[in-house]
Amino acid sequence: MKYYLIAGERSGDTHAAHLLHELKEQDAAADFRYWGGDLMQAEGGHLVRHYRELAVMGFWEAATSLLKFRAYLKECQRDILAYQPDVLILVDYGGFNLRMAQFAKAQGIKVFYYISPKIWAWNQSRGEKIKAYVDRMFVILPFEEEFYQRFEYKVDYIGNPTVDEVADFTPTPDFMTQHGLDPDRKIIAVLPGSRKQEIEEMLHEMLAVLPAFQDYQFVVAGVSNLDRTYYQHFERNGIKLVMNQAYDLLSRASAALVTSGTATLETALFNVPQVVCYRTSSLTYLVGKAVIKVPYISLVNLIVGREVVAEFIQNGFTARNLLDELKRLLTDEGYVARQKAGYAELRQKLGQHRASRQAAALMVKYLQQK
Repeated sequence: MKYYLIAGERSGDTHAAHLLHELKEQDAAADFRYWGGDLMQAEGGHLVRHYRELAVMGFWEAATSLLKFRAYLKECQRDILAYQPDVLILVDYGGFNLRMAQFAKAQGIKVFYYISPKIWAWNQSRGEKIKAYVDRMFVILPFEEEFYQRFEYKVDYIGNPTVDEVADFTPTPDFMTQHGLDPDRKIIAVLPGSRKQEIEEMLHEMLAVLPAFQDYQFVVAGVSNLDRTYYQHFERNGIKLVMNQAYDLLSRASAALVTSGTATLETALFNVPQVVCYRTSSLTYLVGKAVIKVPYISLVNLIVGREVVAEFIQNGFTARNLLDELKRLLTDEGYVARQKAGYAELRQKLGQHRASRQAAALMVKYLQQK
């Protein structure tokens, strides 16, 4: 069968790559064409556009890129029609992908959605659009099943692929030596996000706490969709940078400063005490505050349903607040024990499902039923 996939972000590329791998196991004749990234490309098929060209965050930032996005939508539509896939598989990235779902449905192309966009956080009315345009939805957060029941729309909870990715991870033996890290000093991991907009807002403030923690080494997790030279002006005062090795970093960290996103879940699954940070443009924040319907921004707190990790957002995201919280994470054993108990509850709620394998099996099954 012919599969067309759209993943517009780094995390989507990761999850979609695992899905491609499993689809090849389930369907020996599988042919792939996609918008995605390097990890998907490593699984074979044809990469049309890289997600780095699509990565925009926030309401204001998206508005200023509107003409470019319209052009990409038209290009993607033309490419899908030329390819004539058996199914369009959308991976998160709601703003772009919901438009593509509507288009594909109108063309009589079957639409699967792997990893729901976060419509439960804001613009919940999109649930009706998903019900209308998406033939099958595969969700990775336990509470999403109940959310979609409000629309009388049955979805498949297939587990969370991040659980599988962390469980399958094998640490690099010479990681410390490779990056010139001191084996006698504990590590504070700094995960500032994967988009330039995020990093510009986050990283300077995150690193401002460094003078208060001279006994520790701060290590920044860089990502390959940004050139290493981009990070050079952050490498000062002994700060180290590792590229594309966030799991190696987390597997050795004593604490972490984390930008809200999938990284908060990854950090929890590595059982690393963390503080969650987030800042965006003033306009984006004001609009978001008016429409967001959930009490937390981190996946850890959302899944558990209470505050497990501290969140510092917008004006609350200050070096002073980070410093105080990081001190607690490094010195208050009772406080850390409570956070880790929350992590245990998180793992219990997510379960062990082999998400991408289960999703691929269901997708092939549903396609064969047509």
